[in-house]
Amino acid sequence: MATEPVAYFLTWTTYGTWLHGRDPASVDRDHNTPGTPLLAPDPEREAANRAAMRQPEYRLDAIRRMLVLRAILTVARHRGWRVWAAHVRTNHVHVVVSADCTPEKVLEDFKAWASRRLRVTLGEDADRDRWTQHGSTRYLWDEASAWEKVEYVVTGQGPPMSVYNGSVEEHHP
Repeated sequence: MATEPVAYFLTWTTYGTWLHGRDPASVDRDHNTPGTPLLAPDPEREAANRAAMRQPEYRLDAIRRMLVLRAILTVARHRGWRVWAAHVRTNHVHVVVSADCTPEKVLEDFKAWASRRLRVTLGEDADRDRWTQHGSTRYLWDEASAWEKVEYVVTGQGPPMSVYNGSVEEHHP
C-alpha cells in the first residue's frame, strides 16, 4: 500500500436535506466505517433533527449546481489540486481529488469557496447555512480505487446534473 493516498473521495450534503434517521439511511460518527451498516431509518430521530434546524433546508437548483462546480474547479486550480471528477446534485456533492494537504482542508476550501460564489453571484445572505457540518473524507490508496470512484461519481449518481469528468464540465437541468 502507498504511504500517501493517490486521491480523496469527498462527499458533503446540503443543509437539512440528509438528516440522521432518514430513509434511505444516513451516516453518523458511530456508523462511519466503510463496509459497515448505515443508520437504520428512525422517523422520530429525523423529526427531532428537523425541529432543531435553524433555517429551512438548502437545495441546489441548476444555477446553484453550476456555480458550486465552477467554484470547486476554481479553488482546485488555484491550489494546484487535481480534480479527477465532481458531481454536484440537488442535495449533495461528490469529488475525487488529489491534493497536497488533508482531505478536511480540501473539503473546507471547497465549501467556503462555493458559499462565497453563491453569496456574491446570487446575493444570498452570508448567514445562510448551505452545507451540513463536515462531510465524508475517504482516502483512495491506489489508482484503481480512484478510477472506481470516478466512475461512481460520473455515472453512478442517476441522471447527470453538474458534472466534471476530469476534462469536460457538463450541466443538465
